[in-house]
Amino acid sequence: MHEKILILDFGAQYTQLIARRVREARVYCEIHPHDVADDFVRGFGASGIAAGSSMCRPMSSAPAPPLLVITITATWRDGASPRNVR
Repeated sequence: MHEKILILDFGAQYTQLIARRVREARVYCEIHPHDVADDFVRGFGASGIAAGSSMCRPMSSAPAPPLLVITITATWRDGASPRNVR
């Protein structure tokens, strides 16, 4: 299996730079909008997820990632494998 990285675009100017650096490391990646459905994230089969966001917005108006991404991140921090999240 080849590595795949999903990059969620929150409107940051450096989203394309993130993708370029990932590709320079010879890893396949795709950029998608930050509001993709959980089913899309699950079906993409990414080895990892990167997000470029703009920190110049107030938190109350900042866009949020799909709930599945938040769940995967929280699970991963607790030591479980992100692959086991359903």
